[in-house]
Amino acid sequence: MSPVRVGVIGCGAISPAYFSAARNFPLLRIVACADVNPEAARARAAEFGIPKACSVVELLEDPSIEIVLNLTVPRAHVPVSLSAIEAGKHVYLEKPLGISREEGAALISAAEAAGVSIGCAPDTFLGAGIQTARKLIDDGAIGRPVAFTAFMMGRGHEHWHPSPEFYYQPGGGPMFDMGPYYLTALLNLLGPVKRVMGMASIAIPHRQITSKPRAGMSIRVETPDHVVGTMEFQNGCVGTIVTSFATRAATYDAKTPITIFGDRGTIKVPDPNGFDGPVFLCRFGDGRDEFVEQPPMFVRGYGRSVGLADMATGLRAGRAIRASGQQAMAVLDLMQGFLDSSASGSAVEPTVAYSRPAPMDPSKPFGEL
Repeated sequence: MSPVRVGVIGCGAISPAYFSAARNFPLLRIVACADVNPEAARARAAEFGIPKACSVVELLEDPSIEIVLNLTVPRAHVPVSLSAIEAGKHVYLEKPLGISREEGAALISAAEAAGVSIGCAPDTFLGAGIQTARKLIDDGAIGRPVAFTAFMMGRGHEHWHPSPEFYYQPGGGPMFDMGPYYLTALLNLLGPVKRVMGMASIAIPHRQITSKPRAGMSIRVETPDHVVGTMEFQNGCVGTIVTSFATRAATYDAKTPITIFGDRGTIKVPDPNGFDGPVFLCRFGDGRDEFVEQPPMFVRGYGRSVGLADMATGLRAGRAIRASGQQAMAVLDLMQGFLDSSASGSAVEPTVAYSRPAPMDPSKPFGEL
């Protein structure tokens, strides 16, 4: 396959992870980068040997660029992606797909009308951890999934992030920031959702930044910083997800924050914000309830950019992409559903159809998808 040329818009905190991991995939060629801060683009280009640092307009006007990798802040995800679509580019963007259900739907519609593809983070579900857990569940290792718990609990980003303000604006908060990792993993493990209910609150309305360079500045929280949801999957599994930027000293195991309980066993799923965490399985029937770590069944070592590489492979091979815009739209619909349910006090049914993407192929060597 001929290399796929990629242009990056947004050279902030997450971009080094993409620039570094893209080197694992011979199919990818990052040829240009741009940022609203030109110095940031020049610095990343120098750091990672990117041939060209340029303006956003110049990048979009480059006819050789096939995919725009959009790493901007959430409120810019859709405007920047729409500009790329208008320029005839495929788009792979950071999560969330949009900061509202309407934004996400508009982006999907624009891509379909233009005949281009949308891919969207997170791609951590393509790592050995989630893929191994999925295969075990699909192979019947825990029998019929009955229940689950999923926890992402912490005190917020103002203590470490250099620019934490957007985490507390619409499109941020623990559900829109970290929910995509957890919900994408759960959808891949358990399939489509039947209905959700949620309760959400702004637990800490005002926060003070303690990280540099904005230490001492105050943040007014404009979106729920504590969200609890109940989910019923179409396969009958019912469970709870908790996402919070308002908690400390949480007692769950951060290495395996998702547990899925079946009628013949239980599985502990690794952190969906990573790729290669441990999977623990307890099989019933031997009189003992002991968890045993499972060997990974898929390629280890992937990082940010595996979803982008899978998209590039799909475009070249003419197959469906795994970290698709449609999957991200289903996740966005669920996240908005929790907030809608909290406001109405009623259960919410998904408005977006979902089908699980194909599992990874364990026979492929590292770097080939």
